[in-house]
Amino acid sequence: MDGFERRTEEKKKRVLRAAFDLMNSDTGIENLTIDDVAKKANVGKTSIFKYFGSKENLIHEVFIRSMEEMGNNAKKVMAKNAPFEETLIAMSQVKIEYLDKINKQFYLDLMKYYTKKEDSGFTRMMEEYTKQSFGIMLDLFHRGRKEGKVDLKYSDEFLMLYFQAIIEGISNPQIYEKIMPYTAEWTEMLVKGIAPKNNPIDGSQF
Repeated sequence: MDGFERRTEEKKKRVLRAAFDLMNSDTGIENLTIDDVAKKANVGKTSIFKYFGSKENLIHEVFIRSMEEMGNNAKKVMAKNAPFEETLIAMSQVKIEYLDKINKQFYLDLMKYYTKKEDSGFTRMMEEYTKQSFGIMLDLFHRGRKEGKVDLKYSDEFLMLYFQAIIEGISNPQIYEKIMPYTAEWTEMLVKGIAPKNNPIDGSQF
């Protein structure tokens, strides 16, 4: 990458950060303007349109980068190959810290954007992200089985439904705002729910 390409990439990052900060504030998506983004990023409007084409494309890219960041953090946790309970706590923290970093309106805008029928490209991206996330969690549950921490009677399908139900629960803004201090307790209850009865989880591990 030469000097021009590096400067271009740095400008793009500034634009994306500025757009995220504005979208994650009282400004939100509805009141977001390219003028505001350009001023905050200290980048010309012409450059923003050159890089992203439109405000809609910029919003699209901000949401993609936001989801990719959380996905990459989850992959880093899994790559450490820590014990099952420790990994599950860390994975829970990744999710909760992400929700804690963004405001309620940003999350609601993200979900609204995801469900817009006309934006099939973003919908496909979100579906692929969800598929990858479930794959990571399935690998983790398999690790838990090998460690004797997940009851063998539970099928992969049930474990993923169990995980999905809980994650969708804490994704509720009224819940995730309060759950941050209870990450360990929340994870302990999750683990106890799928642990073999003859191998109870020792709460001291948490």
